[in-house]
Amino acid sequence: MNTFIAEIKIVLRDSILDVQGKAIESSLHSLEFKQLSNVRVGKIITLDVTADSSDEASAIIRQAANKLLANPIIEDFSITIN
Repeated sequence: MNTFIAEIKIVLRDSILDVQGKAIESSLHSLEFKQLSNVRVGKIITLDVTADSSDEASAIIRQAANKLLANPIIEDFSITIN
């Protein structure tokens, strides 16, 4: 068994209004950062995974993300395994 470090990046789907992102974007514009736009806020979860291979680790993390870590109705996620 190997231990892999996994990072799960979770963001709202593009079709979902990101109220927090819009508030940050508005504040940035107020601070004269007019060149910044389309702000999206998300979360990153890191954890250790014990598995025989990176493919197995990825499958375990994908199941955990679908069942608990991300809301599949309104959020998308990506996984990076190291």
